[in-house]
Amino acid sequence: MSPRSGADERLRRLLALVPWVATHDGPHIEDVCARFGTTERELLDDLDLLFLVGVHPFDPGSLIEVDVDEGRVWIRFADWFARPLRLTPAEGLSLVASGVALLDAPGTDPDGPLARGLAKLAAVLGVDPDEAVGVELGDADIGVVGVLEAAATEHHPVSLDHYSYGRDTWSRRVIEPHRVFSSAGQWYVQAWCRTAGGGRLFRVDRIRDPSTLAETFSPTDSEPPAALYSPRPSDPRIVLDLDESARWVVEQYPVESVEESDDGRLRVALRWGERPLLERLLVQLGPAARVVEGDATIGPSAARRLLTRYAK
Repeated sequence: MSPRSGADERLRRLLALVPWVATHDGPHIEDVCARFGTTERELLDDLDLLFLVGVHPFDPGSLIEVDVDEGRVWIRFADWFARPLRLTPAEGLSLVASGVALLDAPGTDPDGPLARGLAKLAAVLGVDPDEAVGVELGDADIGVVGVLEAAATEHHPVSLDHYSYGRDTWSRRVIEPHRVFSSAGQWYVQAWCRTAGGGRLFRVDRIRDPSTLAETFSPTDSEPPAALYSPRPSDPRIVLDLDESARWVVEQYPVESVEESDDGRLRVALRWGERPLLERLLVQLGPAARVVEGDATIGPSAARRLLTRYAK
C-alpha cells in the first residue's frame, strides 16, 4: 500500500473514530477496534497522531487530548473547539456536504454528535442534509464496503461474486484487497485478483456475497493499477464522430485522441476490450454518434437484439 493510500484511509477512519470515542467516556480499545475495523497497533498509531492536532499557537489549550489507560481510551477536545465558528454560507454548505459523505463511512454513528451537528448547521442554512445536500456514493451495499475495508486492513483474502459489466456475466473470484475508496460517486476496491492472476479494480456495487478467508496475504510494494479502465494495445480500435450532446464520452472513457470540428462535433478514437461494453455505449449514444472507422454494425446489431427481446 502506498503512503498516500494509507494516509487517506487513516484520515477517513480518524474522522469517524474521534467523535465516537469522545462521546463514549473511555470505551475499551478492543471495542473501538471491532467497530472501526482496525488492529490495536493501528489504533494506537492513529491516536498518536491526535496529539499533534490543534490550531495555532499549538499550546496545551489548543490541542486534542488523548488518554490510554488499562485497555481504555479517552479523547477530549481542547477548549478552542468549544468556541462557535463563524462560517460563510458557502463554507457551511461545503461542511454539511462533507459531513454527509463521512456519515456513510463504516463505524460512524448515524445518530451521534456529527449527525446532530450537521442537522443544526443545515437548519441554520435552511437546507435538508438528506435531500438538498445529498452526497451519492453509488448503490454499493455499505455492509459489503465494511467487509472489504476490514479485509484490506487485516490483509485477509476475500471470496466473492463479481459482475463483469463488459462480459455481462457473474463469476466467483478470490481477491486480495489493498484499498477501498470512493471516486466519481462510486465505491471501488483495488485488489490483486487470484482468479485472473493480476491487479484489478472492482466496483463494489457489482460485488455480492463477500466471504473473508481465514488466511492472510503479504502486501506488496507495488500496488495493483488504480485506473478505472485500462484498454490493451491489442484491443480493437474504433473512431466515432460525436454530437455536442455526447461530449461526456471523453470525460468517462479513456480515449486515444480527440479532434474538435468547427461545428462543435468531436472525433474520438478509443479501444474496446469487451464487445458488450462497446454495444452498451453505442446503443446509449444512438444517433448522437457515427462510426467513422471500425465495425459500424455493432451498434445497430445490439439495438435490434434489444428490440427483439422487448417484443417478446
